[in-house]
Amino acid sequence: MLAVVGESGSGKSVTALSILQLLPLKATSIESGEIWFSSDGVKAIDLLKLPSDEIQTLRGNRIGMIFQEPMVSLNPVMTCGTQVMEPIRLHRKLGKRASRAEVIQLFNKVRLPEPELLFNKYPHQLSGGQKQRVMIAMAISCKPALLICDEPTTALDVTVQKTILELLAELRKSENMGMLFITHDLGLVADIADRVAVMFRGQIVETGPVKELFSKPSHPYTRGLLLCRPVLHHKGERLPVVSDFLNATEPAHGPAVINEPVNISRTPQKSVPGPEEEILVRVKNLDVWYSSGKTLLFRKKQWVKAVQDASFDIYTGETLGLVGESGSGKTTLGRALLRLNKPVSGTILYENRDLLAMPDAELRPFRKNIQIVFQDPYSSLNPRLMVGPALSEPLKIHEPLLSRAERKEKVTELFRKVDLDPDFFNRYPHEFSGGQRQRIVIARALALNPGFVVFDESVSALDVSIQAQVLNLINDLKREFGFTAVFISHDLSVIRYLCDRVMVMANGRIVETGDVETVYNHPQTVYTRSLIDAIPGSKVDG
Repeated sequence: MLAVVGESGSGKSVTALSILQLLPLKATSIESGEIWFSSDGVKAIDLLKLPSDEIQTLRGNRIGMIFQEPMVSLNPVMTCGTQVMEPIRLHRKLGKRASRAEVIQLFNKVRLPEPELLFNKYPHQLSGGQKQRVMIAMAISCKPALLICDEPTTALDVTVQKTILELLAELRKSENMGMLFITHDLGLVADIADRVAVMFRGQIVETGPVKELFSKPSHPYTRGLLLCRPVLHHKGERLPVVSDFLNATEPAHGPAVINEPVNISRTPQKSVPGPEEEILVRVKNLDVWYSSGKTLLFRKKQWVKAVQDASFDIYTGETLGLVGESGSGKTTLGRALLRLNKPVSGTILYENRDLLAMPDAELRPFRKNIQIVFQDPYSSLNPRLMVGPALSEPLKIHEPLLSRAERKEKVTELFRKVDLDPDFFNRYPHEFSGGQRQRIVIARALALNPGFVVFDESVSALDVSIQAQVLNLINDLKREFGFTAVFISHDLSVIRYLCDRVMVMANGRIVETGDVETVYNHPQTVYTRSLIDAIPGSKVDG
């Protein structure tokens, strides 16, 4: 297994797509080079010289590919079984009955539950991990010699991610496949890859065996990717970022010039007030249920109990971590704290005011005190609204006496606080990178100087270096604005770095609460231990 590692835009996916000639024809062209492929003792061929009909016989047959987004890659109007049957019938020329049996066998191989029932389900009826397993089954259906995995676990829980990685390792051995594994996380490949190639600005800057590269990285960029991971740093310690390790300039021609790392601040930040301080939010016996669908005649309505009997306190000035797998109830609980979800029972007291009993006329002006930063910054920004007016919107509603010039001045100041150029005021969301968009939505949440902010998986899909920048920013802004925060994540390494206390959720219930270091080092439940053990790169970091 060769892992190709680098940040977004480094050229990883473009390189992989070139192998199968899947690059958009009008937008790209391969100027030079060769891609030689050989399997089963057959004479090596240059893939770049193959005509389209011949490369088609290799795609999904001798070379398989798992794409980053299974929901986008799977056809939403076809059942999962039918989609996996397609390459089998096309390349292996099996009949419908034999193909169906082969798909059931593949679903068993990738450990999908109830494969006969899942055969007739549509992608939207499956979890993220299950959809990714369907993609893996499709990719290995013709027993390829090479399997290309393009960020196959990026948005998955750490426990699901660990399971997928173990599955890929098993398949590699049992099917004798070569694998090209693309990722932005060096910690993730530490446990599974044989060799690593590091890409920066379209060039491979370092290659080597995993153990050698992790123990003695020679390139500053590689060192930056390794050292910016939160798992290596104590709470409050400022995370290094890639720019600390290299000073890159872009000459008119040729590669970037890279120098040695600059000095990195290691000064611990002042700890946040602990449990002896006053309680800002008190939650008692909170239940949040969802209806699972329409009620049929003479049949009782079915309920999904997303949050069950949750009771806890949040202290003024602290950052409370909320961790658990997808479906554990984390996001539902976070939204319920802001009354974006309506609980069926329980109480939520904010400064001794019951939010659930507050009438709508009183709640709307009160909302300036409680804000949320959503997981996907792109979908939480209006694509037709420039970011400047988007940040001005809450000021229009809650501070109507401000003039247009005053609103623009406040927004410009917010841009500076989140390290964005004020000249970005009149740009649209699609003109920004993922990390920049996350900074914009954080600025919008802080526009009204709230006392309480919920961060819902705000760094889960970011590159490790961009993640480090955003985590540093949250620490800086928290110190400046003094807000209390709930940080929702499935990654305990991020929770350990950022938070004072942590609550662990499973199946809608809070199963463990305590000081971060105590829970991390001495977990009381098997479930919490499984989350900790699933942190990528634990073998190397340990």
